[in-house]
Amino acid sequence: MSSYPDIHQEKILILDFGSQYTQLIARRLRETGVYCEILPYDLKEERAREYSP
Repeated sequence: MSSYPDIHQEKILILDFGSQYTQLIARRLRETGVYCEILPYDLKEERAREYSP
């Protein structure tokens, strides 16, 4: 059993609308141990639903 927490337990989808802060937001989330992915704002609805609880 690993002593490290599973970062995939909590995950956040970041939609990229071209903001200069997108990478900063992702980095801050990752620093707190939260898994996140940056995807384009126009992704398919099915792909976004994969992130629902």
